[in-house]
Amino acid sequence: MNISVGDIVKAVDGRLLGLEGLDISRQAAVNNIMVDHICMDSRTAGEGDIFVPLVGTQVDAHKFIDSVMDKAKVSFTDRELPSYKPGRAYIKVDDTLKALQKLGGYARSLYKKPVIAVTGSVGKTTTREMITTALEAEKKVYHTEKNFNSESGTPITLFSMNDAPSDLAVLELGISNFGEMDALAEIARPDAAVVTNIGDAHQEFFKTLENTRTEKLKVISRMDDKGVVFLNGDDPLLAEMKGRLPVETYYYGTTEIADYRAVDITHDNRTTSYVLKYGDNEVSVTIPMLGVHNVVDSTAAMAIALTMGIDPQKAAEALANFEGQRQKRFKAEQGFEIIDDTYNASPASMEAQLLVLSEMKTGGRKVAVLGDMFELGENSASLHARVGQFIKKLNIDILVTIGELSRNISTAADDGKVEIHHFTDKAEAITYLRNNLFDGDTVLFKASNGMHFGDIVKELCINE
Repeated sequence: MNISVGDIVKAVDGRLLGLEGLDISRQAAVNNIMVDHICMDSRTAGEGDIFVPLVGTQVDAHKFIDSVMDKAKVSFTDRELPSYKPGRAYIKVDDTLKALQKLGGYARSLYKKPVIAVTGSVGKTTTREMITTALEAEKKVYHTEKNFNSESGTPITLFSMNDAPSDLAVLELGISNFGEMDALAEIARPDAAVVTNIGDAHQEFFKTLENTRTEKLKVISRMDDKGVVFLNGDDPLLAEMKGRLPVETYYYGTTEIADYRAVDITHDNRTTSYVLKYGDNEVSVTIPMLGVHNVVDSTAAMAIALTMGIDPQKAAEALANFEGQRQKRFKAEQGFEIIDDTYNASPASMEAQLLVLSEMKTGGRKVAVLGDMFELGENSASLHARVGQFIKKLNIDILVTIGELSRNISTAADDGKVEIHHFTDKAEAITYLRNNLFDGDTVLFKASNGMHFGDIVKELCINE
C-alpha cells in the first residue's frame, strides 16, 4: 500500500520532525511523500521505506537512523535527534513498537474482507498453511509469510494486506509473554480464530498451562457478536472451554466433542486418510503427511473452508496436494531418508514427531537426532526427561542428543533397548552421524531453532 507521511502521523498519534530544505511547502511534503514498505533492517532500507528503529535487549536501532536516512525518506523515532537530514521526515512517537503496531492496525482497518487468525502453542504454521491451501481451492487468500507472526512481525503482515487482491486473509499470531495477544488482537481484529492447542512452549514466561490458555484465548477479545472460534477438541484444556466463551465456538479433531471429526484414520508410509464427519455430512480426506497431530490440523483447515463456503470435495482435493514449509522429507545421496523438522520444538511437538518415526515402515534403522528445547522455564529438565521417558515406549533404534538440556532426554531414555549417543559438540555429532548413517535408515532431526539443526542437515547432505 501507499500511505502518505501525513496519514502515518495521524495513524500513530505522532509528531512530525524534520522536512527542512524542501522546494515545496511542508504541508505539500506531508501529503506527497509516500511510504510503501516497512523496514526494520537498516542494511536493506530503500527510498519508499519507513524505518522502524526498535529498542531491543541487545541493540537500540535508533543508532542506525542517520545512515538509514541516506536511503529512506521516513523514520520513526522515540526521541529528539541531534540533527535531521534535509528533506527527510522523522515521526516522533512515544514507543516505536507501539507505533509500528498502530500502523499495522491502520492498514487492517482498510481491509474489508474476513480475517482468520491462527494461534496456539504448537502447529500454528502448519495449520495456517493447511487453512490457506483449503481456502485457495476457490478463493484468493492473503496470508502470513515467513515468520512474520509476532508483535513486531504481525504489523508488517497487516501493512501489506491491501497490496494484492484477495477474498480473505489468514494470519498467524505468535506470542511468548503476557499482554502480547492483547496487542495483536487489537490490531488484527480477527473475524474468526483457530486455537491449535495449549502446550509447554514458552513456559519460562507463562509459568502454567492455564496461564497459556488464558493468553492464547485473548485472540477472541476484540471480536464482535458475529465472531467465531474453532478449538482443538483433542486438547483437554481447550475441551474444558466448551460453553464458556462469549463467541460462537466449534471443535475440530478426532474426539467425540468435535463438530468436525476425523474417523476411520488409516495411513501408509507417506499419506494419511480419514473420513471427516460434520453434521449429517461426510467427506473423504487424504493428506501427504503422517501423524494424528497433522490429521487434527487438517480438520481445522476443513472446518474453516466449509464455514467459508468452499466446496468440501475441492477443499479435500487441495489438501491432498498440501506442501508445508516446516517438516520436510527427502533422501540424502548416501541413501538414508531425512525427516527435517528443525524449525522449532516443544515437548509436545517432539513427541508427536517421534511417534511418526516410530510408526513408519523402514528398510533400515529408525534414528532420532534431538536437541535442546528452549523457553521451558524452571521445569525444563523434567520436560526434556519426559521426552526421554516417551521414547522408551516407541520403536526407535538409535537416539542421538546434542546440547546441554537434551542430556536429560538421553538419560531418561536409557533402558538398554535404545542405542544412545550424547554430544555437546555439534561437530563431533556430525562426524558420528556421517560415519554411522546408512542406506535405508530414516533419521528425524528436531530441536529448538536456536540449536541450528538445519546446519547439521546441510552438512550431512554434502558429500566429501
